[in-house]
Amino acid sequence: MDEFYCNHVLHSLSIAKLYPLAQNDLVLDIGTGGGFPGIPLAILFPKTHFTLVDSISKKTTVVTGVAEALGLTNVTVINDRFENITDKHNVIVSRAVAPALKLVKLTKTALAKSGTHILLKGGDLEEEMKNLTFVYKKAKFTTTMLTELYDEDFFETKKIIKVDLQGVII
Repeated sequence: MDEFYCNHVLHSLSIAKLYPLAQNDLVLDIGTGGGFPGIPLAILFPKTHFTLVDSISKKTTVVTGVAEALGLTNVTVINDRFENITDKHNVIVSRAVAPALKLVKLTKTALAKSGTHILLKGGDLEEEMKNLTFVYKKAKFTTTMLTELYDEDFFETKKIIKVDLQGVII
């Protein structure tokens, strides 16, 4: 159970530690899987609305059940591909879903004009970020190693990347 808490819950909540969400934020969790990072964030920020999207119905059925069991009225679960989402969100979060460039391209209809992506990722991301800024020249990103926040071995290769697309035409 300790590994579950560290590897999933604490990992998800690291977003809040660096980028606290506001009451009026509309957050889209793409490829939510088992509800991470969306469910832990929705618990922490009960006045922020979260839309959790996954294309696999088994996963969204479980996540819907979890949200209902926890009484989370600030969560909407959608069984669809995230590139089909057109409602505007000012924050898009994801946890090890796809390369940053692909995520930005596939979520362009769901990102509000002044929106931002917050990505939980691991490994060497130099090439991935180079590809993103090659296509979107004005895109700015901030990378934080999670070892700056936590001592657990799990976080050794984990990072949070905040991608700022203000002024970028996507």
